[in-house]
Amino acid sequence: MKYALTLPTDIETVRRRVIARMMRSVLRAGDVGSTWLPRTGIHRVLVCRFVHTLGDSLTLTPLLTELANVYPGAEVDVVSGCSVANALYGAFPNVSTTYRLPRHVAEHVLAGAWTLHDMRRKHYDLVIDPDPQSQSGRLLALSAHATYSLGYVGPKKSGKLTHGVAVPADVHHKAMTPVYLLRAAMGEQPSARTYPQPNLMLTKSELEAGRQTVHRLFGAAQPGKTASRVAIFANATRDKLLAHDWWEAFIDTLRDCVPDCEILEILPVFGKSMLGDRFPCFYSTDVRKMAAVIANLDAYVSADCGVMHLAWASGTPTVGLFRVTDSRQWGPFGPRMGSLMLDDAPAADVAERTVEQFGFADMAFDRNADDVM
Repeated sequence: MKYALTLPTDIETVRRRVIARMMRSVLRAGDVGSTWLPRTGIHRVLVCRFVHTLGDSLTLTPLLTELANVYPGAEVDVVSGCSVANALYGAFPNVSTTYRLPRHVAEHVLAGAWTLHDMRRKHYDLVIDPDPQSQSGRLLALSAHATYSLGYVGPKKSGKLTHGVAVPADVHHKAMTPVYLLRAAMGEQPSARTYPQPNLMLTKSELEAGRQTVHRLFGAAQPGKTASRVAIFANATRDKLLAHDWWEAFIDTLRDCVPDCEILEILPVFGKSMLGDRFPCFYSTDVRKMAAVIANLDAYVSADCGVMHLAWASGTPTVGLFRVTDSRQWGPFGPRMGSLMLDDAPAADVAERTVEQFGFADMAFDRNADDVM
């Protein structure tokens, strides 16, 4: 079995520490704001979230939803380091431009400088640095031309903005903290309303194309019968990766518990099955096509990874399996979404808990309508 190569995170950790120290030595720490962010007069918004991974980038989408609700007529631009940022944000009706900075700006000076120049040509009513820790996002926010600037105030943040919010002690999730920031700055009780979930804004045509793909993969269902169709992504990075034998035991128990269960393996970017081509497979380098296929299934399960967040953003019931990362920060939340801590539990036990989490008896779709075409 071949696995994708991954690089150690030591260099990235050192880079972040160096940037943080430089920022603290040059910039003053911010203060918690004494005035609320205005609800009127905000028409042009810039969000600075300089992250590169798929999962981290998807956790910004709840803030885009929140901005559309708070400032329904406003236009939003986003600065990102994610290679598929436009695919993630471009379908939001309030998003105008996605500025993508190269991951290593020092290695792509001209591209990075041109993007920053293009961003700085605009004057924004509001710029938001939504991350409680990132110094890169703060530096981008400080470099923008804006009337109001919003971000977190804490020991890991430097640089004074017009509106600062203290890092919350009881809200940790990466998809919640950007929304918490905006609500708190506007004088709301942030947790009084439900937090939006990640969303890709899949279109009807994308969902229909995904449905057609699922139909081709599984073929016609027997008349009068339903089947629970489950997507499994068996790849992950470093210590998150679960062994082939572990997945075999998990799937065997899953199918014992749900006899009519049909498995679809979502393939990783290198295009090889992690489950020995035992089940129908779907491969695409297009994250929206992948999400549209998952959206037409009954459930999705994998270790904590970017594809897990993609499945969550598709709206399909999603269970993430956690053993090294913090589910309080990364786990799916919302109806029929959840996380399971492995804690060295046998795969069979995890499968039984997954079946319970999904509640398969109540969620299988009627496939007869699919097979009319």
